[in-house]
Amino acid sequence: MLYREAGQFKTNYFADQAVFPIRQDRIGVAIILLLAFVAIPLYGSNFLLQAVVIPFLIYSLASIGLNLLTGYTGLLSLGTGAFMGVGAYACYKLTSLFPGVNILIWMICSGFVAAAVGVVFGLPSLRIKGFYLAIATLAAQFFLQWCFVRIPWLVNYNVSNAIEVPQRMLGDIVITGPNASLHTRYFTVLIIVVAMTWIASNIVHGRIGRMWMAVRDQDIAAELMGIRLLRTKLLAFAVSSFYCGVAGAMLVFLWYGGAEAETFNINQSFFVLFMVIIGGLGSLLGSYLGAALIFGLPILLRLLPDALGVPMHSATIEHMSFLIVGGLIIIFLIVEPHGLARLWQITKQKLRVWPFPY
Repeated sequence: MLYREAGQFKTNYFADQAVFPIRQDRIGVAIILLLAFVAIPLYGSNFLLQAVVIPFLIYSLASIGLNLLTGYTGLLSLGTGAFMGVGAYACYKLTSLFPGVNILIWMICSGFVAAAVGVVFGLPSLRIKGFYLAIATLAAQFFLQWCFVRIPWLVNYNVSNAIEVPQRMLGDIVITGPNASLHTRYFTVLIIVVAMTWIASNIVHGRIGRMWMAVRDQDIAAELMGIRLLRTKLLAFAVSSFYCGVAGAMLVFLWYGGAEAETFNINQSFFVLFMVIIGGLGSLLGSYLGAALIFGLPILLRLLPDALGVPMHSATIEHMSFLIVGGLIIIFLIVEPHGLARLWQITKQKLRVWPFPY
């Protein structure tokens, strides 16, 4: 009754194939966008914007990138952190070489640099898959991280050997640097993430997405149907790395304000992978749900004991976070491999027939 489709007629093919064919879904998305663009900037505190919402959006975009590769194409990758680093370092070099060009253009272009690197390391995917492909991408993680440390040209030979974010402007508005306002950075991240999510949604619901899912379900059958495996897999690596590269550029330029090579270590790759596993493989919504849980859990564990009057040491909270996340991963892999996104689908199905028995 609350989520019933009765009376919602589709009169053409495009309406039936819409991303949100149900009216309740469209209303829900509109409410979420209204909250994101109006309510949070007006009523959210600086802590909420800086420590919660901005990193949540950035990691959601990185999770979408990994989900396009692992969830939709079935190619496991352990190099997400390195590809995010490629985007960050590429953006820094481009804005240093061409300071007159708008920084937002270089953030997008850094995604193309990460896509090119992703294609190179995706070449073995035609011959190997599963555990062996994961090891190959793990090698990419360590090799790229070594490059970040050992090639000082990437950081313009800075003594600190770190990315130092310069001040860049869009017209009269400061976008990056110490003088950039928090709301400006928030709206920049939000617009980029919403736009790229819309693009990803159109990709996975179109011909390319169907090719990816065919390769994921049975690559031999997909090849017999005429799908070129190498081209399809490399395209998945390119698009995934593009999203991760843009997320890495925003991570440094719009949140951290600077970064070292250690920022993009193997822990970053596992961090994003856990978001995808818990959120749900093969689901864009799952990327957001997984990022919200994995990133929001440590913050909740820090705030909840103080609110209850039971102060806890930061190290204890960190260990509890690791234990809870590890337990959740095991539970979801056993009980619900499709993650939180599948639980939301089950909830919607129950709402369609409520209050009658399922």
